[in-house]
Amino acid sequence: MKSITLALENFSRFSGGAESYAVELSETLVQRGWEVHLVGQSWGGVPQGAVFHQIPKLSKLFPPSLRILHFAFKHRSIVRKLRTDIVLGFGATIEMNVYQSHGGVHFYSSLRKIRAEANPFTRIVKTLLTFLSPKSLVRSWIESAPFRMKNRPVIIAISDMIRRDIRQRYALSQDDVQLVYNGVDLEKFARTRDGDSRKVLRRDLGFGPDSVLFLFMAYDFRKKGVKYLIQAAARLRDKGGSKRFGVVVVGSKPSPALLGLVDSLDLGGRLIFRGPTQNPESYYNACDVFVLPTFYDACSLVVFEAMASGLPAITTRHNGASGIISDGRDGMVLEDPLDVAKMATAMERFLDIPFLETSSNLARQTASRYSKKVNHDRIILIFESVLNNSSPT
Repeated sequence: MKSITLALENFSRFSGGAESYAVELSETLVQRGWEVHLVGQSWGGVPQGAVFHQIPKLSKLFPPSLRILHFAFKHRSIVRKLRTDIVLGFGATIEMNVYQSHGGVHFYSSLRKIRAEANPFTRIVKTLLTFLSPKSLVRSWIESAPFRMKNRPVIIAISDMIRRDIRQRYALSQDDVQLVYNGVDLEKFARTRDGDSRKVLRRDLGFGPDSVLFLFMAYDFRKKGVKYLIQAAARLRDKGGSKRFGVVVVGSKPSPALLGLVDSLDLGGRLIFRGPTQNPESYYNACDVFVLPTFYDACSLVVFEAMASGLPAITTRHNGASGIISDGRDGMVLEDPLDVAKMATAMERFLDIPFLETSSNLARQTASRYSKKVNHDRIILIFESVLNNSSPT
């Protein structure tokens, strides 16, 4: 029986990024007869056939840098005892033979996240504090582990943007990095636009059937640019006309500052905060266009989910998922999340209902090429090439 170890702090179907991806990949591996070991601090119990090895959390009395190192070294100790065929690293470990970062390159992620700060002085201070902090230095050291190893692991990038970032940061050739885009559960996120559930939720949100609803879904509001989406919504409203629209924000609870911004721009009734959800598909079903003006995302899975649900996506070139979007057809790619005027113009384009309907169909077609099965098949092929000491085809 082939065996594999996956390592993350938390394994959860209801979290974003690597956490939910690791759970779904583990399910496929178990179904295909692999012996699956999960190493982490918490586990949601799925898949049932996996074996969980817990690394106890260090007290918060310890600095973050030591907590990060503790996880990495405990993981190394466990995998050396398990001796599984494949050790898949997601960026928090220092021992692996396959590396697939879902967080991107720490240096570029940090720089672009800092840019979300509006105040130039704050950006300078945060830059210094970020790159000189023990936590950042430790993260960089751990991230560089696969590139320091004598027998370098297979490197997998989850988007073309991340492949470019890895190549630039670690001086690799294109052939040194495998490209495997994220995949989405196409059956789960298929939808019927005129279903009763769509009508009910839209009514609950306070919008009628004629409004175009823009959906934002993320937890890190600052990094994902929700402030600038709010400002773009105000610009769109000020353009006037008879077109009705609304913005639905799902994820974290809004800060007093964001609520104050909504009030100051008089967007009450147009912009709705809904908090966290474990049923994102209901919002994809109720809304019409997905907007994620992020400052940095390795390859946002919610973009794939939204497009599979028939929502054209507006995002930035700093999101690896923008690599699957045909700008002006199944979505829009923004150069700069700070450019609220261009964001408003992109949103305005989708108030044209015939254009929206065409883009919706194209978005679904695009997403259909990036199924979860295609992703898992490709990843497992890479695992098997490592076992056979060959190149994946």
